[in-house]
Amino acid sequence: MSTLPPSGAPRPIVIAAGGTGGHFIPAEALAHALAARGHTIALMTDQRAGARDHGIFAQGQQFVLPGAGIAGHGLARAARAAVALARGTLQARTILRRLDAAAVVGFGGYPSVPPLLGARLLGRHRPLIILHEGNAVLGQANAQLARFADGIATSFSQVARLPTGARTTLTGMPVRDAIAALHDQPYTPPGNEIRLLVWGGSLGARVFSDVVPDAITRLPAALRARLRITQQARAEDAERVRATYATLGIPAEISPFFANVADLLGAAHLVIGRAGGSSVAELTDAGRPAILVPLPIAASDEQGANAASMVTAGAGWMIRQPDFTAPSLAARLESLLSDPATLAGAAAAARSLGRPDAAERLADLVEGLLHHRPDPAYPTAAATLTAATTETTS
Repeated sequence: MSTLPPSGAPRPIVIAAGGTGGHFIPAEALAHALAARGHTIALMTDQRAGARDHGIFAQGQQFVLPGAGIAGHGLARAARAAVALARGTLQARTILRRLDAAAVVGFGGYPSVPPLLGARLLGRHRPLIILHEGNAVLGQANAQLARFADGIATSFSQVARLPTGARTTLTGMPVRDAIAALHDQPYTPPGNEIRLLVWGGSLGARVFSDVVPDAITRLPAALRARLRITQQARAEDAERVRATYATLGIPAEISPFFANVADLLGAAHLVIGRAGGSSVAELTDAGRPAILVPLPIAASDEQGANAASMVTAGAGWMIRQPDFTAPSLAARLESLLSDPATLAGAAAAARSLGRPDAAERLADLVEGLLHHRPDPAYPTAAATLTAATTETTS
């Protein structure tokens, strides 16, 4: 745990995030935006993420709290998780009181629960409580916290499971700067060369390794000859995927991890992947068409709802995993890759959904809520909300 600030220091804004990149990347983007405006930032995270020793959070205070998710486990493990959450909540309350935090911004998932519950327990003089929801369905942790949030930032114009009367603002999902910069890069339909990007989350997805190479073998030879494939695959699957493409004579780059995601996304003519909130935000900010295969085990089918928003806008196509077979994918690929105008139309529709300034919109929301709760520690927070942050969800 980091040392606490001296008496009289500016009241910090606490970012509550941990676990997966889908929660942590937008948290980092908001931290950068707020720090650039002169705010002091502190991080509350979980033991899985650990203390961050680089980036924006390394410049401020970090507090690692106990806590774990309780969904989908046996009773004994759920009981242990509940105890850890309770301990984390009490620790967070103590730290927030001593920090005299102005606001706590949570990004969903169970790492955000102890800080936000701890803030709630401070009563009348508690910090502002702000949630960010990255999916088209309110996540389980956010659903439990939403009833006492001062504001909820959403990434989609329609979000299911929001409580009646919730104060919501459409900000979009903050992404990395390199991804946001793609919004101004035009989409060029495929010509002699077709670049296909297959990604499946931070560790790849076996279903893509099983289905995509088989589907490619079923395409007409003339179409295969134009393909250039970049595919994320688990380490144990990479060699067999690579071998299939080599046999077909298709140039392919296969890896469990790609550091240059922005470059790959900017070059792609079509993307195949999951439909997590961060993935959809990256696709729409970049304006790239996609075939989306929602994760089938998500309790609330949030990825299905995310993908449906893309389909409704004409920005992509959804194939449910039971229907994601080599024959069905081959048929879809042959149709799309033979129709550049359809791909270009979907790319334009995707770009129309993008909000590359989401981090600034979210920072505007935080400052706007602080403005409505006057605080002499924030004399520069009097700027009114911009038009972008007054869009509300229904």
